[in-house]
Amino acid sequence: MANAFRRIWNPAWYHGQGSSGTYFEGWYYKLIGPDKEARRAVIPGIYRHQDDPALSHAFVQVLDGKEGSSVYHRFPLEAFQAAEGAFDVRIGGSRFQLDQMALDLNSNGQRIQGALHFQGVRPWPVTPLSPGVMGWYAFTPMMQCYHGVLGLDHAIQGGLTINGDAVDFSGGRGYMEKDWGRGFPRAYVWMQSNHFAETGISLSASIATIPWVRSWFRGFIVGFLHQGTLYRFATYLGSKVDALQVSPSHVEWALSGGSRSGAPDQRFSGYRLELVADRASGGTLAAPEPGGMVERVVESMTATAEVRLTGINRSGRETIIFEGRGDCAALEVSGSIEEIVG
Repeated sequence: MANAFRRIWNPAWYHGQGSSGTYFEGWYYKLIGPDKEARRAVIPGIYRHQDDPALSHAFVQVLDGKEGSSVYHRFPLEAFQAAEGAFDVRIGGSRFQLDQMALDLNSNGQRIQGALHFQGVRPWPVTPLSPGVMGWYAFTPMMQCYHGVLGLDHAIQGGLTINGDAVDFSGGRGYMEKDWGRGFPRAYVWMQSNHFAETGISLSASIATIPWVRSWFRGFIVGFLHQGTLYRFATYLGSKVDALQVSPSHVEWALSGGSRSGAPDQRFSGYRLELVADRASGGTLAAPEPGGMVERVVESMTATAEVRLTGINRSGRETIIFEGRGDCAALEVSGSIEEIVG
């Protein structure tokens, strides 16, 4: 019980101990090489089905973000091991932690071996009343899906051998997040980039349908890290969606009412964030559904994200804090998007 309580303030830890019913948990590692040619996402996780043990298994998904292809490595449930009171997950011969990853995968025509180390990992802040990116929603036991941002930006050292080819990630940048719960939202938009002209800038943004009691609402969480300050826009902070448009070629999104980490900036009473993402083709990933892990999510890692952050003073005048473009952007648009836009 003590560790179950502590897990609330440690989103990186495995949260599935003692869970009942259908349950999934997955960690997402985004890996971009120094020349941006190597683009991979590695997603280890576990899926347990309430009624059909044959659907229960552990997995490691590997997305080639440049080629737009993915490979699903499936393991028996007993191949999954997670430490108690720490983020230390093993699946077969692979190991996943906050500051490193070791891969030993060989199935479905893909052989990967190697180790990567992550330096300067910057997680979403955890406070007593707001344990991570979920805010106070992290305390509610009824959420369909919980979310954690474990590393907004960090350096990568090391390399992988993929089907006999050496891929060096040293000098590249990485990003980490995770999801856990009963299943994915029926509709959502998610985008992320930490490849701007200046190192250390990172965007993580998502909006989704959130089941709530016998209804649902449109919930969103957006963080923009700039010069060591995290600007946050979220439903639980009272932020507003001023505009949201999703077309086959673009996602355009404007938000207001954000706050910043650290001491308040006395010049501004609020903030506005404008995002424009260019959509691109990608690879298909499996996502948790009542009937198992189902291929339903197309993720691009060749998108771009235009970002404009302004501060708003008490008279309503806006001052530009940041304006620029992030590339190597990850973008997912999934489900009945018209519900979110509407």
